[in-house]
Amino acid sequence: GATSCTGVLESNINLEIALRLNDLMHLLGIRTKMIRTTDISVYTSGGSLSAKKVSDLRQRVKMVNEEGSALLISLHQNYFSDERYSGAQVFYAPTPGSEGYASSLQSAFVQTLNKGSNRQCKKADGIYLMQHINTPGVLIECGFISNHAEEANLRDPDYQKKLCCVIAAVTSTNICQSVSA
Repeated sequence: GATSCTGVLESNINLEIALRLNDLMHLLGIRTKMIRTTDISVYTSGGSLSAKKVSDLRQRVKMVNEEGSALLISLHQNYFSDERYSGAQVFYAPTPGSEGYASSLQSAFVQTLNKGSNRQCKKADGIYLMQHINTPGVLIECGFISNHAEEANLRDPDYQKKLCCVIAAVTSTNICQSVSA
C-alpha cells in the first residue's frame, strides 16, 4: 500500500477502519469474517515481493469464494500526486448485486461525508480481487491520503466512526432488501 502525506501507512488506516466496521456490523447483528485482523499479508508462497503479492491476492479470492453467499467489502485509501483530489469512491465487482450496492454506498458518502463531491461509483475493471470473486463485492477507496485535510480525517477516530456508520447503514439496508426480495 501507499504511504500518506504525513508518513502513515495505508495499511494501518485500512486496518483501523476495518476493525471499527467489524465491531459495528456485529452490533447490528451482521455476521462478518475478516481476511486479516493484524497488519499481515495472507500469502502462502513466493520468495520475491511480486510473488508474495500474487499469492496474497489469490488467497483473498479463495477465502472470499469459500464463504458461499457473502458480500465482500474491501477497504482502501486512494493516493494521487495532486493534493487537490478528495472524496470516497466505490468500485464494484461484475457480480449480481454489486453495482446497486456500490451506487447506494457512493450516494451515501456524497450525502453525508463528501458533500458536493461529483465522484461516481465505477466498475472495478482490472482489479484482480473484484474480477475473480463469485459473490457481490465492492472496493471502497475511503479517501485520499495524499490530501492533507482528508488524510487527517481518515486518521481521526471520530471520522472513522462516521465512515463506518455510513458503510454499516447501507450494508444493513442492502442485506434487508436482499432477504425480503
